[in-house]
Amino acid sequence: MTTLVIGVDGGGTSTRCVVATESGEVAGRGYGGGANTLSAADPTGSLRAALREALKGLDPAGVAAGVFGLAGVEAAPGPACAIAGEAWRLSGLTGHPAVVPDTLVAFAGATEEPSGTVLIAGTGAVAARIEDRRIVRRADGYGWLLGDEGSGAWIGLRAVRAVLASLDGRAGPTALCGTVLGDLRARSPAAGSAARRKAPGPETAGWIVSAVHAGVADAGPAWLARLAPLVEAAAETGDATATAIVREAALLLAGTVRSLGPASGPLVLAGSLLTEPTLLSARVRAGLPGPVVTARDGAAGAAALALHTLGPDALTAHRRLIGPQPLR
Repeated sequence: MTTLVIGVDGGGTSTRCVVATESGEVAGRGYGGGANTLSAADPTGSLRAALREALKGLDPAGVAAGVFGLAGVEAAPGPACAIAGEAWRLSGLTGHPAVVPDTLVAFAGATEEPSGTVLIAGTGAVAARIEDRRIVRRADGYGWLLGDEGSGAWIGLRAVRAVLASLDGRAGPTALCGTVLGDLRARSPAAGSAARRKAPGPETAGWIVSAVHAGVADAGPAWLARLAPLVEAAAETGDATATAIVREAALLLAGTVRSLGPASGPLVLAGSLLTEPTLLSARVRAGLPGPVVTARDGAAGAAALALHTLGPDALTAHRRLIGPQPLR
């Protein structure tokens, strides 16, 4: 029977799962919704969906180890372990998966080096120092209400605040009024045709507040993070308000990394806001010292960490699983 390992990368918006052989070959992949244990609506369901798809056609009895990298695990380790364990058991697997922060699997998915630094900016934002494949120090990652500075949720919240300030006269005009309001109306069909016909103005502010509260209550901070591309697009056209939001986000993210102090090893950038060729990514890179490595597959990184639990000779399999990754 082929020995298999499972790696899961569960973020605020989506979950990815990789099943790999002991030699580092990918045997299956699966996907699910958000699995942040602090904010996702159904993290257990998301994990089960990803596991089910990745294990299709494979024998669960061959799985020898698993690592789940989950956003929010530092703040709620008990619930995270319970959620991961339930999804594991309901997928027909025996034993228990290891549950680690998503920062660790993001780092392992970019490099086989045991030590370095990682910065993640997606729905949330967090940085961590890694030594011997363990997190020894972290900064931010406190959730959209208390931290996650520079994240997608942070950018989305700043965008809504900028629109409200513009509508009630506390700030000047911004292109975000049109794009953000249009997006909110498109995602809030209950607003009704009368509200859709109204031009942006002070009377619209109350509706915006209600729509945002309802959206966050329904989908968590990922609902706000979906506004981040609108800010990026407006900044690309030269909108001053959007440009200021992007600039501040970049300064905050770079500052989060610098707060960890100097370190040896690679600096890995992960998360959708930093792995795409955006204005934000360019500004963050310009504010960081030295070359960086761009993360690609946190689920493969989690599977690689699972390989290391099987024995001391997993380095070659780790390298094969994540593939070559050039500095950028």
